[in-house]
Amino acid sequence: MLAYDYPLLGLFWTMLMVFLWVAWLFLLFRIFADIFRSDMGGWSKALWSLFVIFLPFLGVLVYIIANGDDMRKRDIETMQQNEAAFRSYVQDAAGSGGGTATELAKLAELRDSGVLSPEEFEAQKAKLLA
Repeated sequence: MLAYDYPLLGLFWTMLMVFLWVAWLFLLFRIFADIFRSDMGGWSKALWSLFVIFLPFLGVLVYIIANGDDMRKRDIETMQQNEAAFRSYVQDAAGSGGGTATELAKLAELRDSGVLSPEEFEAQKAKLLA
């Protein structure tokens, strides 16, 4: 029987090992990306890379202990820059929220409510259309 040869607990164990292996690969690639985006010199980047390649578990552990705080700071700076760029893009894409027609409608409402005189309305209208 095939089901008896591969019990359910074995399936869970295999899934756990695959998950841990994928998490390890994510951590390894993240460490390499951080090594090359840091402001270290070329030789120190080369030594860290060799350390992580030839002694992967120890290299990653030592790198996280030695540079974990700097890694976090670089991640926060990158996220803040990305958020600022996104907000700037959204504000540019959205515009000021109307345009000439909307501004003219607001001026007409102010004129109709008596806040603006007809002369002030015409002056503001000329300024908008210029």
